[in-house]
Amino acid sequence: MIRRDYLIVGAGIGGVSVCEGIREYDPKGTILLAGHEAALPYQRPQLFKSLLGKRVTSPEHVQVHDAAWFAKQHIDVRTDTMVTQINLERRVAVLANGQALEFRKACMAMGSRARRPQVAGGTLGNVFYLRTLRDVQALREVADLEHDIAIIGGGCIALETAALLSQLPKARVSLLHRAPHLWARYLGPELGAWLADYYSAQGVKLMLNQSLSGFEGRTVLKNIATKSGDRFSAGLAIVALGAEPNLGLVAGTPLAYPHGTPVNDYLETDEKGIFAVGDIASYPDRIFGGVRRFEHWPCAVEQGHVAGANMSGKKRIKFDFFPHFSSTVFDLHFDFVGDFSKPATRLEIEGDREKKRFLVRHFILGQLMGVAFCNKPAEKIEAAKTELRGWPRGKKAVVEEQG
Repeated sequence: MIRRDYLIVGAGIGGVSVCEGIREYDPKGTILLAGHEAALPYQRPQLFKSLLGKRVTSPEHVQVHDAAWFAKQHIDVRTDTMVTQINLERRVAVLANGQALEFRKACMAMGSRARRPQVAGGTLGNVFYLRTLRDVQALREVADLEHDIAIIGGGCIALETAALLSQLPKARVSLLHRAPHLWARYLGPELGAWLADYYSAQGVKLMLNQSLSGFEGRTVLKNIATKSGDRFSAGLAIVALGAEPNLGLVAGTPLAYPHGTPVNDYLETDEKGIFAVGDIASYPDRIFGGVRRFEHWPCAVEQGHVAGANMSGKKRIKFDFFPHFSSTVFDLHFDFVGDFSKPATRLEIEGDREKKRFLVRHFILGQLMGVAFCNKPAEKIEAAKTELRGWPRGKKAVVEEQG
């Protein structure tokens, strides 16, 4: 049996940030970082821009840290390593190779997996579910050969992928989305329709108000069927319907609730010395109230640093994060600040959509909940955070926000 002071389960940005937080306050404690992917931890948001867009060709360009950094920080990083069992009471974990590990404190940072629709043909060749570096590398190779590309979904990953692939030579990209507009949740129906027109003008074929029925083909994708009875050919499909938290390791324990792993203000679970960060963490929202699980990169980074500091025992820091994230499609850069979990009852639109510079304020029953920006400078975003913090908030239920 090996022994470590800290066990970090999951080598995404949340897990790496926990290591950084620990090392800031505890330079000597032994750390084991276990990740199931073969690659060293990388910047997931950069996969689409860098690898799909062919701005870089090597995975090393999207690494968070190289091997030398982990060695210098005396972090035992285990790639291609699953933690298959964990006993929270005894503080013992078992790795996929059968090795047992005794730890003093642990952080669950298992992240999430792509949601798979319960339809026929989901395992056919050339049907992709984007989550990992290997997924994107495989997609990039197929996209050079198959030009009829269908994207299923309407979130950030779906729209970003559609924008990038539509710029490939000979690509014919279709986007299947069950809603009548694009990003109406963030922009409202009027600007959601404007964004749909923008995509159409860039050559993306939109199939709105359509739901997926299934994929057709013998071994490789040939057609896509919709619930309305339509059928269209496609040599490549990308399913981008959100994600689900990876809670299999802690199934049957208090760490596996339907809405993620519950943590307190310090990101510690009810199991003393066991923390959780990233896509699985369901944390108290000190700004908007209630409990929130926020699947976005900036949140995981901040959670990791806070959890790492608290795990060291040298600091006691409350997690206080203002929900925000960004997305770039074509020449439109969007920033979303605040709570967009519920449809707005009133919208205020400022700016000029023809110049592609505007903002949208979201109100629910007279209360400002969020502001969406298109091609606006960073100072506007910080000003919006200040404005939103000034509004009194009531209690809210569990909120889940995905990219």
